Amino acid sequence: MARKPSPVPIDAEAAIRTYKSVLSAVIEQRPSGTRQRLADALGKHRSFITQITSPTYSTPIPSKHLTAIFSVCHFNALERDAFLAAYRNAHPGKTSADGELRRTRHISLTVPDLGDAKQNAALDRAINEFIHRITSIAGKGN
Repeated sequence: MARKPSPVPIDAEAAIRTYKSVLSAVIEQRPSGTRQRLADALGKHRSFITQITSPTYSTPIPSKHLTAIFSVCHFNALERDAFLAAYRNAHPGKTSADGELRRTRHISLTVPDLGDAKQNAALDRAINEFIHRITSIAGKGN
């Protein structure tokens, strides 16, 4: 009886560095302000964006953030395929074929300037959190 070969263990940190290197290269090719737009879209601080985009940090990227990352960073098909291949290698079974590739669209809102950077940032986060909650509720009905 033939033995089934045991799976080759992956170096999780090296695999994480691989997809973060792809993401970092994509962001470096985008206009300045992309990291801040990503932080706003995820409702996070820029320090979190630094941790998830820098290959020197072993912090993995949560799969729930992939759609926003692809949308804000405007991945082309080759970049997205390279990133997802590396991501799936680092996190087998953590992504679904439809979840992170769900089609998105971009809308723009005009909101009042509240005259204070902290208040403006809080408003931006509140709007983004609202959108994420609404779309997650809508996604559960499918």
